[in-house]
Amino acid sequence: MELLSTPHSIEVNNITCDSFRISWSMENSDLERVTHYFIDLNKKENKNSNKFKHRDVPTKLVAKAVPLPMTVRGHWFLSPRTEYSVAVQTAVKQSDGEYLVSGWSETVEFCTGDYAKEHLAQLQEKAEQIAGRMLRFSVFYRNHHKEYFQHARTHCGNMLQPYLKDNSGSHGSPTSGMLHGVFFSCNTEFNTGQPPQDSPYGRWRFQIPAQRLFNPSTNLYFADFYCMYTAYHYAILVLAPKGSLGDRFCRDRLPLLDIACNKFLTCSVEDGELIFRHAQDLILEIIYTEPVDLSLGTLGEISGHQLMSLSTADAKKDPSCKTCNISVGR
Repeated sequence: MELLSTPHSIEVNNITCDSFRISWSMENSDLERVTHYFIDLNKKENKNSNKFKHRDVPTKLVAKAVPLPMTVRGHWFLSPRTEYSVAVQTAVKQSDGEYLVSGWSETVEFCTGDYAKEHLAQLQEKAEQIAGRMLRFSVFYRNHHKEYFQHARTHCGNMLQPYLKDNSGSHGSPTSGMLHGVFFSCNTEFNTGQPPQDSPYGRWRFQIPAQRLFNPSTNLYFADFYCMYTAYHYAILVLAPKGSLGDRFCRDRLPLLDIACNKFLTCSVEDGELIFRHAQDLILEIIYTEPVDLSLGTLGEISGHQLMSLSTADAKKDPSCKTCNISVGR
């Protein structure tokens, strides 16, 4: 039987966090003969990866020939924001069950995308299931070292300036390495109704009345839900003044929450005043997308310990947790 030509001019497009579309060229004489495609997909080695772990086993998909381009989805457990290489081979299944195969095509590299809104909505639903009851609070607070606040006063016009979010949380979060903001907390201790005296981020705390950052002129977005091999879980929310750059970034990428009625963080008018509540059973990380004036709050030293083990700086999400993972990757 005549040999098959080698596929060439590979194109990969329509890439999402868990699928892609692939096409290639082959000789016209092969189009009628080819019965199957072999697709070889490999995750690119990260130079920082653990050399003692097993390498990813190269995964070959055998697919019946269909008109190109073909969509690859669900055949592999693709991870978001991950670099892959792919090559293809065509084949004719013969009467004896054996395959006549072409040579392998050139290898093409591509990177999967972030979670789409529909995936974040799945994460949001999972977070809602464990959020617990709502507790009242009155201030947002930010812990850091004394030098951080001194620098803000001296070099930043007394403003806390937004900075780029790190890669903590879900690997597919569209905010990681993309969204600028200032991180705040709002969780309170159940018995006192006040912020805890311990912190993983430093002994100095800036507190600001909640209405300064969160009010009817603010949009609230759900950004992520994760844990770090621990029993407690974190939810990342974004507060963005309506019409701001941060708001425009979030509008296309993150689920918008109703500020008066959601399971995580609410601002509602009761008896003519703004009342604020947070979920009891989640540790909330709040990203405020604009600079914050230190003169709008108070700065002081806390009396508790610096619990470094609770720091989420560049924290990696536990990929095995059934509570906070969805089926499209980590």
